[in-house]
Amino acid sequence: MSSKDGYYIPHRATWPWVGTVGLAIMLAGFANVLNDSPIGKPMMIIGFATVIIMMVGWFTLQAIESESGMYNAQVSISYRLGMMWFIFSEVMFFAVFFGTLYYIRDLSVDWLGGVGDGPGRSTNMLWEGYQSTWPTNGPGNVGGDYEPMGAFGLPLLNTLILLSSGVTVTWAHWGMIIKDRQQLIRGLIATVVLGFLFVFFQGLEYHEAYSEMGLTLGSGVYGSTFFMLTGFHGLHVTIGAIMLTVVLFRSWKGHFTADNHFVFEAAAWYWHFVDVVWLGLFVFVYLF
Repeated sequence: MSSKDGYYIPHRATWPWVGTVGLAIMLAGFANVLNDSPIGKPMMIIGFATVIIMMVGWFTLQAIESESGMYNAQVSISYRLGMMWFIFSEVMFFAVFFGTLYYIRDLSVDWLGGVGDGPGRSTNMLWEGYQSTWPTNGPGNVGGDYEPMGAFGLPLLNTLILLSSGVTVTWAHWGMIIKDRQQLIRGLIATVVLGFLFVFFQGLEYHEAYSEMGLTLGSGVYGSTFFMLTGFHGLHVTIGAIMLTVVLFRSWKGHFTADNHFVFEAAAWYWHFVDVVWLGLFVFVYLF
């Protein structure tokens, strides 16, 4: 399977298949939920449980292989390149959503209002009397009455929480480098707590939006872009917090050294990426 000086060749793995089956069942269950089928929720639960089992099994296998010395320098390089490309794909993922927000807010809304009319153009006829303002729930108030989400309050608090978590994960990394395991563990605990606290406050924000502000996914284009961007980011924060939780338990078990801790580095890279994306969200979704 591998040698000290040779290139690592992975053995035949079953966990990717388990994960694929779990995701397929969960997606099929979600489709059935949307169509009010009674089998939808049980399928989603089964699919989700299968994915969790896959994650636990695959993480455990990777930890055993890493701690047993099966990975050499070439594997470390491959892992780093793979993680870099993965984060790049995530950057492009959010770039599409930011591009969507820009197109809607700065181009199409103005066109619907007749801004930029010229020879041969009749954009004002798309919806007579529509005022090109942002935020908007669309021509004719199709999204109903709502209150836009302000930048101050929970969004600002969550910004401070996420920025603080970036500091604590860096402090934990420094503890790894200087071989201070207590600092490593304390920094990871703080980061995980802050990460899940962010998700908790975002849940409160969503509850307030739906119950008190009338801001929902159906609140026109503003509501859909708001929940699309913040919702996907919240999902990424949850994933990152789970990754750091796994790193925390492994650190408690004495895994990782100052020279061999790529799993920690990968989780930290991902976490810093989540921080940067949130800053963009806070500025372009909440402030402007």
